[in-house]
Amino acid sequence: MKWVSHIAIAAAVAAPFSPAAMPVAALGATAPDWLEWVEEGVLHRRVRHRTHTHYLAVWLLVALFGFLVWDFRGWIAWFGVGACTHWFADALTIQGVPLGWWSDRRVHLFGGRVRTGSGAEFVIAAVCVSIAALVVWQSGPHGFLPFFYNWGEFYGRGLIDGLEWRSHRFNYL
Repeated sequence: MKWVSHIAIAAAVAAPFSPAAMPVAALGATAPDWLEWVEEGVLHRRVRHRTHTHYLAVWLLVALFGFLVWDFRGWIAWFGVGACTHWFADALTIQGVPLGWWSDRRVHLFGGRVRTGSGAEFVIAAVCVSIAALVVWQSGPHGFLPFFYNWGEFYGRGLIDGLEWRSHRFNYL
């Protein structure tokens, strides 16, 4: 899948739980690919795509480590969750992905019928974003909607003054 789809899916997974973690999850969603470039630059040898940087087992351990053992404001855990969403998205494609270092086969979810850059890829990403938006919207009127501020409500509750409300009242993003 393309990076834009990986980023959208990871942000959609993080948004209902922690909107502040969306950038970290998005960075983790691209990590399996850019770690291949880093490894090539450090070791000066060619790294095959979707090999050891794409092991689901490793990224699950990173996420579990972040959630259970040590966590700096959730960043390590959400980075691992973003990488896990990368694995699941790549498992939908024709090429598939390995489960772990012990596996000699690639996993193909739902038959691995999605081609990278196809319309199906963007539909999958749009469905994930739509579900996350629905969950965030259903969280109630006092839930935090990232990037969409209700300046009138902030003014009514006394959180901002009239000058700040007047300068932001038509800013919807």
